Amino acid sequence: MTEPATLAASDTATPAPAPFAEPVRPVTGRWISLFAVAWLGVWMAQLTPVQLLLPIQVEAQLKATDWVDNVVAFGVVSGIAGVFALIAYPLTGALSDRTASRLGRRRPWIIGGALLFAASLVVLGAQEDIVGIGVWWTLTLIGFCVLTAALTATISDQVPVGQRGYVSGWISAPQAIGTILGIVLVTALALSQFIGYALMAALLIVLVLPFVFGVRDEVLPRADRPPFSLRALASGFWISPRRFPDFGWTLLSRILVNVGNALGTTLLLYFLMYQVKVENAEDTLLVLTLIYMLFVVLASLFLGRLSDRIGRRKVFVLVSSALQGTAALLLAFWPTLPVATVGAGLLGLGYGCFLSVDQALATQVLPDPASRGKDLGIMNIATAVPQALAPLLGAYIVADMGGFGALYVAAGITSVVGALVVLPVKGVR
Repeated sequence: MTEPATLAASDTATPAPAPFAEPVRPVTGRWISLFAVAWLGVWMAQLTPVQLLLPIQVEAQLKATDWVDNVVAFGVVSGIAGVFALIAYPLTGALSDRTASRLGRRRPWIIGGALLFAASLVVLGAQEDIVGIGVWWTLTLIGFCVLTAALTATISDQVPVGQRGYVSGWISAPQAIGTILGIVLVTALALSQFIGYALMAALLIVLVLPFVFGVRDEVLPRADRPPFSLRALASGFWISPRRFPDFGWTLLSRILVNVGNALGTTLLLYFLMYQVKVENAEDTLLVLTLIYMLFVVLASLFLGRLSDRIGRRKVFVLVSSALQGTAALLLAFWPTLPVATVGAGLLGLGYGCFLSVDQALATQVLPDPASRGKDLGIMNIATAVPQALAPLLGAYIVADMGGFGALYVAAGITSVVGALVVLPVKGVR
C-alpha cells in the first residue's frame, strides 16, 4: 500500500516512458501546467532583453544618431550569439541523449542551462561596453539553448503523439504572455538596467524549478547508453535529406517561416516611427503586441488541440504560414495604423498556430528514437537563429533594398514559400 502512495506524490498518472520507447500514456494537467510555467519563465528571461533591455543597452553604449546604426549594432551582437546557438542546440541534445545520470537524461541539462542562463543575465546587466555586452549575451543565449533543448526533448520523451499539438501550444502561449509580462514589469516598476536583468534571471529560476522537481525523468541505464565518439557526434549533426526527406522538408519549412516572422516583427517599432509616423510609437507597439499576444494564445491552444483531434498537421502549417504572409504583405502595400492592427491579429493567429502544430510535426519526423534530443536540437536552430539574425538582415533590407515595403514583401514571400515546402512531407498527414 505504501508504494502507490509514494508514486502518487510524484506524478503517477504520467510515469515517464522507457528512454527510447514511444510514449502512449497521456500526460496530466499537472504535467502540462508545470511545463507551461517553465516556458513562461524561459520566454520572459529571453524576450524581455531582446525586445527592450538589450537594444536600449546597446544604443546607450553606441551613442549613434542614426537608428539604422543602432539596429545594425544590435544585429551584430545577436548574430554572433546566433552562431553559438548553431552549436549549442544539437550538442546539448546529443549529450542529453547519452546522459545516464540518476537525475535522468534531460533534468541535469535543464538545471545547468537555467543556471548559466540566469547567471549570464545578471552579469550582462552590469556591462558598460559593447564587447562585454556581446560576450555575456552570447553566454546568455547558450544557456537558453541548453535549457530549451532539454525542455523540448521532454515532449518526444513523455508526450504521446495525440497530445503533442496541445502540449506544444503551451510553449507558444507562454511566449506571447512572457513578452508582454516582462516588458510591463520592467517599465511599470521603472527598473534600472541591472535590476531589470536580475529580475528576469530570478523569475527564470523560480518558474523552471517546479518542472525540474515535479516531473519524473526516465533514467537511462548505462548499458543502454548509445556509444560515444567525437567523430560520431560530429557526423550526427548532419541528417541526410535524401535518407530522411520528411525531416529535411520540415526543417526547411521551419527555417523559412521563422525568418519571415522575424523579419515581420523585429523592426516593428521603427516601422511605426518612420513609416507610419504615429505620435507615440512605444504605446502603439504595446497595443499591437497585446493584439498579437491574444491571437497567439488563442491559436496555439485551440488549433493545436484541434490538430490533435483530427490527426492532421500539414494543413495547419499551410494555413498558419499563409496568414503570416498575408499580414506582412498588408503592411508592405498599406502601411497605415488600422492595417497594422489587422496585421498584428493575422500574424498572431498564424504564428500561434504554426508554433504549436509545427512543433508537434517536428517530433513526428525524427529519424531515430535514440537521438531525439539531438534531432530536436537541430530543429530548434530553425527557431533561434532567425530571431538572432533578423535585426541585421532587416536593417540591411530597409537601408539598402527599398525601405520597409521591401522588408515586408520579403517577410511575406518567405512565409508563403515556407508553407509550400511542407507539402512534400509524406509520413505525417
